[in-house]
Amino acid sequence: MKIEDKIGASVIEAIHALYGQEVSPAQVQLQKTKKEFEGHLTLVVFPFLKISRKAPEATAQEIGAYLKEHEPAVAAFNVIKGFLNLTVASACWVELLDSIHADARYGLTDATDRSPLVMIEYSSPNTNKPLHLGHVRNNLLGNALANILAANGNRVVKTNIVNDRGIHICKSMLAWLKYGNGETPESSGKKGDHLVGDYYVAFDKHYKAEVAELMEKGMTKEEAEAASPLMKEAREMLVKWEAGDPEVRALWKRMNSWVYAGFDETYRMMGVGFDKIYYESETYLEGKEKVLEGLEKGLFYRKEDGSVWADLTPEGLDQKLLLRADGTSVYMTQDIGTAKLRFRDYPIDKMIYVVGNEQNYHFQVLSILLDKLGFEWGKGLVHFSYGMVELPEGKMKSREGTVVDADDLMAEMIATARETSTELGKLDGVSREEADDTARIVGLGALKYFILKVDARKNMTFNPKESIDFNGNTGPFIQYTYARIRSILRKAAEAGLTVPARLPENVELSEKEEGLIQLLADFAGVVRQAGTDYNPSIIANYCYDLVKEYNQFYHDFSILREENENLKLFRLALSENVGKIVRLGMGLLGIEVPERM
Repeated sequence: MKIEDKIGASVIEAIHALYGQEVSPAQVQLQKTKKEFEGHLTLVVFPFLKISRKAPEATAQEIGAYLKEHEPAVAAFNVIKGFLNLTVASACWVELLDSIHADARYGLTDATDRSPLVMIEYSSPNTNKPLHLGHVRNNLLGNALANILAANGNRVVKTNIVNDRGIHICKSMLAWLKYGNGETPESSGKKGDHLVGDYYVAFDKHYKAEVAELMEKGMTKEEAEAASPLMKEAREMLVKWEAGDPEVRALWKRMNSWVYAGFDETYRMMGVGFDKIYYESETYLEGKEKVLEGLEKGLFYRKEDGSVWADLTPEGLDQKLLLRADGTSVYMTQDIGTAKLRFRDYPIDKMIYVVGNEQNYHFQVLSILLDKLGFEWGKGLVHFSYGMVELPEGKMKSREGTVVDADDLMAEMIATARETSTELGKLDGVSREEADDTARIVGLGALKYFILKVDARKNMTFNPKESIDFNGNTGPFIQYTYARIRSILRKAAEAGLTVPARLPENVELSEKEEGLIQLLADFAGVVRQAGTDYNPSIIANYCYDLVKEYNQFYHDFSILREENENLKLFRLALSENVGKIVRLGMGLLGIEVPERM
């Protein structure tokens, strides 16, 4: 039983004994005592003043005296205005650590067959370029969110929709046909997604040159863009693709297969994956069918030019295009089609889309349309909207090739981690293989933590140098603390010390040790809150607070040199459980922790 629940029940008893009245558990507000006051838990007495008919101080004093006498968990109390600060007895903290110690997955809840099924869509790449820094934030948030929701007892399906059709794909294909000379990933030694991305940039370069040439001949920018032969060819290629032209389709399949092989490598390095992948080329026709079905039912209307629209003015929005005059799909149509397939494949209870905040309006509309079309989860769909990520030097543009590729970024982070670790002597005496693995764990941990510690709703600047610092609120600082704990436990084992299943009870704890146990116990609530608020940053910052407190404890107290045997075992158990919670918390964020560092 949690200490808060135990004391809460005693407060209800106290009110009854002192004032002859019943109160509900909801009226008992216990919170952590503020650092400037003595105590562990604070009871707010204002809700009981009508019952006691006494001043706040007198009421707090009476309840405090009753608890001190009748509740063994309360060792002492003090009153500050209408707040009753309670000091919890050492034995209770040891008991609490015992229960955390006994649970290998403390704070995490396993799903059952009856648990809600939550589907999370993230990544959503285009097959005309490699994944970039923006995708990194998206993938890390989606993966962390999936882990956190699973840790809250949900069944989770991780899904991806790949944008593998459209004019942007045709641009890469056309540029490869014109300027590629049959280049392949094998012949060039390039990853397939990078190779195809290079041709997307090449298309833009040649297209801009054409437009500039036509403008020199006296055309306006708009006229030149409309007259560009290259763009005309790309549009013709898209029409051929839509018509199922065998040559165009064969090239499309070939170049897409290069990209998928490249994506898989990037996802593997990033440590993310999917249970099911959908492709826009397979979902857009399904969406079209669903829209036409809605048209027949009178949910949508057709304009004179043949285009199909939804009138959302009753919902306070505008008119929304669903099918163009030529019958081709828009993004909204594709999302409706994907929803139809997903609902057919899975009994979804909740659908979460991890997509940047520039799409807020799109998902507002999608929710209404899915609800109109009869999807049970349409109204309650969640758009997990996040801000943009930039570099210190500003925004990135794919067409101009100024984007930071995810692969390059990860490679740079690993190289920086190796360099920094070597300089600090953290890789001394380890094998080459272990040094490589540690550099990978630290480099990627720095990247992931730096991105996930920021509230997803905010725009952020990713600073690679700052993220790899071994001090402060960074991944490496947390990982180093974990490695330090593992080192202490290895030394203890060498000295023949093992942490017992049940801890010795007769130990006098310091305030710092009690605070650490209280912080460990908070982990379960932190996981719950991160799941309720869809907010991985809550877990990231909790892990930082925990290791910061542990490092102060480590600095102030002996562990292996402690002469009192019971206290030594208690401190080893405390260290082991801090390590366990750090590993579980960082694991939810998709971050590994190294055994040595």
